[in-house]
Amino acid sequence: MTIQVGIVMGSKSDYPIVERAERILDAFEVGYVTRIISAHRTPAAAETFAKDAEDEGLEVIIAAAGKAAHLAGVLAANTALPVIGLPVKSSTLDGLDSLLSTVQMPKGVPVATVAIDGAENAALLAVQILSVKDVRLREAMRSYKSHMAREIEAADAAFQEEHR
Repeated sequence: MTIQVGIVMGSKSDYPIVERAERILDAFEVGYVTRIISAHRTPAAAETFAKDAEDEGLEVIIAAAGKAAHLAGVLAANTALPVIGLPVKSSTLDGLDSLLSTVQMPKGVPVATVAIDGAENAALLAVQILSVKDVRLREAMRSYKSHMAREIEAADAAFQEEHR
């Protein structure tokens, strides 16, 4: 399987969240590499990862970080690839600090940002970005969304039956 997505987390403590993104990518058969790189403690490594990502075959980067959460911005500043920020709930401010640090990017350095701890949506957005040129992924995404709709319809039918 070709590696298309780079997942970078600022700390090993972010892995329980990141693992949920990996499961989605596995389900869609999208190859990925997961790394621990800190925007603040290993800034040179973050810069190198971002600058080399395209040459390594990556097409999308997911950056998971908590607290100051500058990782997505540092990566986005050093690559032309799309970067998806995944703010991680930290012990401070229930992750609001992470969210604001990730989403408040200056003009010219966009970072698509998902909800706090929204790993599944980060992976799904990566799949959707890849599906622009990959019909298999586009069809898999359509199927995924149809499956979700059927689940809700079934839940509604069961609810209606229970509450008659």
